[in-house]
Parts: sequence; C-alpha cells; structure tokens
Amino acid sequence: MPTTTVSRGRTLTARVLCIVGLAGMLLGMLDPLEGSGAILAGTGLVALGAFLGKSRFRRLMYWSLVLVFIGVAALWISSAVGGVGGDTGHPEWWGLLFVPYAVGGVMGLVGAVCTSVEALRRMPC
Repeated sequence: MPTTTVSRGRTLTARVLCIVGLAGMLLGMLDPLEGSGAILAGTGLVALGAFLGKSRFRRLMYWSLVLVFIGVAALWISSAVGGVGGDTGHPEWWGLLFVPYAVGGVMGLVGAVCTSVEALRRMPC
C-alpha cells in the first residue's frame, strides 16, 4: 500500500509528539512534585502520538495517562488542603492516594521509550 502525504505527515507528527512528550516527562521527573504538570502533559503528548502513529503501545499509554491524571489530581488536592501526616489532621495512609501517580509515571516512561523507538524505526526511506 503506497504511503500518502497525509499518512507521512501523521507519522511525522506522531514521532515529534512522542519525542517531545518523552523529553517533558524526563524533565518533570527531576522534581516529581513541582514537575507533575510536565509529567502529565508529557504523558498526554506521548499518548496522543501513540494514537496518531497507531502504535502497538497505545493502550499502555492510555492507562498510563489515566493513572498519572488520577495521581496528580490527588497530589494537587492534598497539597491544597495542607498535605498529609504531621499536624495537618490527615493520616499518613492518605499518601496511598499518590500511588497511581508513581505507577502511571513508570508505565508512561516505559511506554514513551518504547513508542519513541517504534516511531523512529518506522522512518520512511
């Protein structure tokens, strides 16, 4: 099946989104609390790139995006109400609400690397 200019443009867009998203995730992981927005945005970009590029890692990236979103929302809400533990009045076990952020972040990083490698291997001749 011959490739059209539309599919080439879509592949190029997917490739750029995956690489930019991976870079955003890596920068955000330097400080996971302050960089949570960058990690969320980077995961979203890689998921969009995986969708556009029809990557076999699409579902991994979709689930990663959902988990990171839930974890970041819990992190930001907890931060807005004063955090957990200590004198905040919220017990330490509330910190378990942040687990989806960590799991989704690792899943997203693995998925982003795999999706980016897959996108780069599909380079047209």
